[in-house]
Amino acid sequence: MTLYEELMWRGLIKDVAGEDLQKKLDEEKIAFYWGTDPTADSLHLGHYSSLVTAKRLAKAGHHPILLVGGATGLIGDPRPTAERELISKETVEKNLEGIRNQVSKIFDGKAEVVNNYEWTKDISFLDFLRDVGKYINVNYMLNKDIINRRLDTGITYAEFSYTLIQGNDFLHLFQEKNCIMQVEGSDQWGNITTGIDLIKKKLNKTAYGFTMPLILDKYGNKFGKSEGNALWLDKNKTSSYELYQYLINTDDEMVIHYLKVFTFLSKEEIEKIEKEQLQHPESRVAQKALAREIITDLHGKEEFERAEEMSQLLFSGNIQKLSVNDLKIGLKDVPHFNITEEMNLVEFLVNHKVASSKREAREWITAGSITVNGERVTDLEFVVSKEFALEQTLTIIRRGKKKYYVGTWHE
Repeated sequence: MTLYEELMWRGLIKDVAGEDLQKKLDEEKIAFYWGTDPTADSLHLGHYSSLVTAKRLAKAGHHPILLVGGATGLIGDPRPTAERELISKETVEKNLEGIRNQVSKIFDGKAEVVNNYEWTKDISFLDFLRDVGKYINVNYMLNKDIINRRLDTGITYAEFSYTLIQGNDFLHLFQEKNCIMQVEGSDQWGNITTGIDLIKKKLNKTAYGFTMPLILDKYGNKFGKSEGNALWLDKNKTSSYELYQYLINTDDEMVIHYLKVFTFLSKEEIEKIEKEQLQHPESRVAQKALAREIITDLHGKEEFERAEEMSQLLFSGNIQKLSVNDLKIGLKDVPHFNITEEMNLVEFLVNHKVASSKREAREWITAGSITVNGERVTDLEFVVSKEFALEQTLTIIRRGKKKYYVGTWHE
């Protein structure tokens, strides 16, 4: 299977510019670029599908140039609904450095990382109009989907001009680095074709591009959003455990598709996993493979193994083997409360709304349904005290197999 055939099999090509793109990918070694604006100091899981595709091209021998938009980040790519808030130059610089380090790590230092502010900052307004604006027709820009959708609600000149700046980026990289192809998510198709058109009109040369489909879950929501929040690639913003939990709960209908998009597993390996998954869906072998491949690629094998172990220990209730820090990460989303004094367990469960009444609390305790810091408690006279708190900081209550509650001790 050629590279182009593999990209098609994985569902990674949506729109294509350039009739002989397949030949370029399969028979030549070319420079290509993928870009992102530094709107945060970390990329998120939504960016990762594009990064994996870029890494896949690099593994095939093509030269990756990863552009972090210090210039375009100051303007903001038009959104479908409303204008982005402008961010300060200082914030852009901070975010840019974070993303640069992140990308370099993902590509093992083998990707060329560039900042479009470097070649944009000294262009005068008049030069930009003469050297770029002169070649792109306004009607052509109005027909761009992202611009057209904003005409009814209004779009500022700054956002309207964004596609020209990105087109100029492609022109610059084409001239200075012989970068002949741009690879982006499908929402960037209009910006890619602006660059290709500019190169054709100014240089009479052919440039190429393709987009990747937007990665969605089964409900049509963007992949990589957990309860509306982005899952960051920076493990200090989204822990490996949180990432593991999101991936291990991937829907059966989508997981094989995600294995194709997000991992470097071969066609044969994925087909073997798919067969096993169909035979034993309860094993979640595909979800485990997805979590293993993504977390290992991002953070290393040890991070994956630790996330998997944390998950198993929390599921089994064997929390004594976890540190307080691990517990804070693993139980971040369960009910939390403050503890200021020691208390009989029955009263404790009622006061902190674990049980609705003392009768219910007693029934749970005598039935062996309550554990305190991993130990099953059946004594109705048991006292919850700071002395026996984990590191004298946390008291963890577990009801049944899944319900956790976290109490933090305060003086």
